[in-house]
Amino acid sequence: MSDSADSSQVDSSQAKASPEEGDEGQTKRRRRALRLAILSAAVEIGALRAHGYSFGGNVVVRCKEGHLFTTLWIPVASVKALRLGPWRFQRCPVGSHWSLVKLVKASELGEHDLRLAREHRDVRLP
Repeated sequence: MSDSADSSQVDSSQAKASPEEGDEGQTKRRRRALRLAILSAAVEIGALRAHGYSFGGNVVVRCKEGHLFTTLWIPVASVKALRLGPWRFQRCPVGSHWSLVKLVKASELGEHDLRLAREHRDVRLP
């Protein structure tokens, strides 16, 4: 009997070790995913700054048809658009169509273009 009692204790201790090991593995995966997300955000923000773009609020963008408008642009996040690298696929409020849009350097636009862009804003939230 003592042998069976000892073996049941060993079995129960091994059974308890498995979920803990699973939790540790899951924690490591979560940490790895978080590090990857932070690295991804840093790369995107660095690339935008290096090329002189403003971001993180209402910014001027241009659709593929050339329309200028302002939109909310948050690095590594997108609520109302599909992110495709440096472009986003979203609705253009000027032409009332769906299009790829890209950030525009406000410093490269004239006062007239900036005013037009600010007059056309997309929807704040979906």
